[in-house]
Amino acid sequence: MEVLDKKYLARLKEVAELIQGSEALQTYLDTEEEEDFKLIVQEFEPQIGEIHEDVARNHPLKLVAFEKALLEPQYEGMYLPRILGYCVLRGELNEHYKYIRPQNHFKDVLRGICESSNFEVIKQRIGQTLQIGFALSSDIWVTNFIDEIPLKSVRYFLESKKNEKYRVLENRRTSYLKYQRQYQSLNFLTAEFPKSAIELKILAPRLRSFLLYRSNEDFNNDNLIAHIKEFLNNKELRTERKYLELLMIIAMTFDLKRADLQVLTDSLESLRENYTKFEATYFEVLDELYDIPEIHVAEADARVAAIVDKLGGKGDLTKYYETVHEVHSKGYVHEDSIEAVRTFYYQHEGLSDENECLRKVIFSYFANFLLKLDPKEYLEYMEIMKTMIVYIGIFSNQKFNLGIKTYSLQYIKKLIKTFTDKRGRDYQDIKKFVKTTFLDLGFMNEKQIVELFKTRRKKTVDK
Repeated sequence: MEVLDKKYLARLKEVAELIQGSEALQTYLDTEEEEDFKLIVQEFEPQIGEIHEDVARNHPLKLVAFEKALLEPQYEGMYLPRILGYCVLRGELNEHYKYIRPQNHFKDVLRGICESSNFEVIKQRIGQTLQIGFALSSDIWVTNFIDEIPLKSVRYFLESKKNEKYRVLENRRTSYLKYQRQYQSLNFLTAEFPKSAIELKILAPRLRSFLLYRSNEDFNNDNLIAHIKEFLNNKELRTERKYLELLMIIAMTFDLKRADLQVLTDSLESLRENYTKFEATYFEVLDELYDIPEIHVAEADARVAAIVDKLGGKGDLTKYYETVHEVHSKGYVHEDSIEAVRTFYYQHEGLSDENECLRKVIFSYFANFLLKLDPKEYLEYMEIMKTMIVYIGIFSNQKFNLGIKTYSLQYIKKLIKTFTDKRGRDYQDIKKFVKTTFLDLGFMNEKQIVELFKTRRKKTVDK
């Protein structure tokens, strides 16, 4: 956590003074009515929100310090319900939708709310957040926290937010995802950069999510560079797989300046020379990273190819990026690209990680092409399928074939909905293409194809 800049502290101090000197606060203190407290919220929370957004955009590593400053009494609990939601969503979850580690900032903010003199009105705004936060935490963590609260009335309120239905994984998952959607347009992620191997194991999941998020938005990341360089230069971490993964994410997603890029290049070179089974591990990780939506394959490969080119050598890493560079620069339909893919592919076992990565590169192009293709442009689909058939022959891979089939079938269904005249040329051309191509590729049998093009009669309702 970074210390909060004086300029942000000064802006917060101004808001605090405005709150304490406001008529709205005086009215609320006189009446203690919830409606009067809402007037304070309406007047001052937007001002705090603007400062929070500024910090999040330009200095995200200072967010925790900023949010802790708001726990002071002079802010009257303003913005704490929103921050509590941020705390709930920042925690990394395991496959059971439980926090990987205890959320200390969530605890600090919640304790601040519980100790606020305005708790009785603030609690009206945190019920859903508490239910989700408690559901994602361990029972022991929740129980211990509640036991620490001195006021019996507050403890009763907290106990009421432990919902039994969230003991069921599916209920927990569904409710979390629904809650998460409420915050999807907001910028609130932060992280810590590890200094030791022990910290790396703990902090890596959140740092991973944070780096991916910051790389794909119009953010000012200049404030992160010093931390990234310190992380990359930390030789103690270079024996850890998580270090390699984070290095690859940085290499694939951040546009670094020349001097900063040299630090990354040197770190990668050190790994290649000293990391046991470096290339095998690299391709294992790359296979995983290609599946992440925030990773744009062509752009990521271009960034890393430039780095690998500086390293020199003729290992699999160099050959791989030479191959994908051919694909990205000339296009995956070009004969040179197809030949480069074939040459590299046949030098490795069919199910090797190197070949799986190469298949994902080709498939990403096909998937993106079909997702953007208008139904009226179906002739382009028919043409591109000629190339995909060549790749199907090269790869001879069931998973790749299934992916091509899935996206093709989705597009064909769009075409059937668009071209409804069964006697029309478009419809007939599409039907003929499917009957020959899908049958030859084993995507569908004759009965399935007949069923695909069968007219669905609307059910009549008896009067």
